[in-house]
Amino acid sequence: MPFAIDTCAAMHIGDRHDQQDRVAILPHPTRSDCLLAVLADGMGGHTGGAIAAQQVILKAKQNFSTYQPSGDESIHEFLRSVIDEAHVVIKLTRFTSEADPHSTAVVMVLRPGHADWGHCGDSRLYHFRRGKMVSHTPDHSLVGELIRTNRITEEMALHHPQRNLLLSCLGAEKEPRIDLDGLSDLEPGDCFLLCSDGLWGLVGDEELGRTLHELDARAAARVLINAARSRGEGVGDNISLAIIKIMPT
Repeated sequence: MPFAIDTCAAMHIGDRHDQQDRVAILPHPTRSDCLLAVLADGMGGHTGGAIAAQQVILKAKQNFSTYQPSGDESIHEFLRSVIDEAHVVIKLTRFTSEADPHSTAVVMVLRPGHADWGHCGDSRLYHFRRGKMVSHTPDHSLVGELIRTNRITEEMALHHPQRNLLLSCLGAEKEPRIDLDGLSDLEPGDCFLLCSDGLWGLVGDEELGRTLHELDARAAARVLINAARSRGEGVGDNISLAIIKIMPT
């Protein structure tokens, strides 16, 4: 069954002096039925984070330009190549910059009937179906690990003093942890949200799903960013998001 899609990518600087998030939704250069969404949350001083996040976007765009969904390269090989190669490039920028650049990465490819994604860090991909959360990617962070091992609750994690400590990211000495997943039974009512912790740290899963279900992508992006901004209390983080809604034709 053919589907229509409704998409939006958006960012807000929050209360920070610099925007170190990057996000993009890119059509395939030769396939009208294939698109890529990519989001990165950079870290590393005034310029380092922005440099790192931009490298993720550039590498995703470059690799997607030569990716063929029906070719020899599997979708998981493609997703892994984007994150691994961006990691190498970010590490190399240390030699040309005084900054210490690092970044998270979430990369998703939408093809007929399929959605596949990979990520590293604590930026998330959510899958909602008709407003109800099906899943979200696990955070590669200290508090994420504490939640998975039942040592703290998600509520406790929001106020944990080390909630921003990542266990894996791009640009670090250790090779990035890359988690891959996907869905092969897309249907109208499915919605995917890529977002940085500047959004999910302030807007709960239920509110995310309800807003995405009730509004078109552009209106939902505006409402969600405004909700996060209203709760930032003057110290809000950068916010970035990408929305891909599967619609009936």
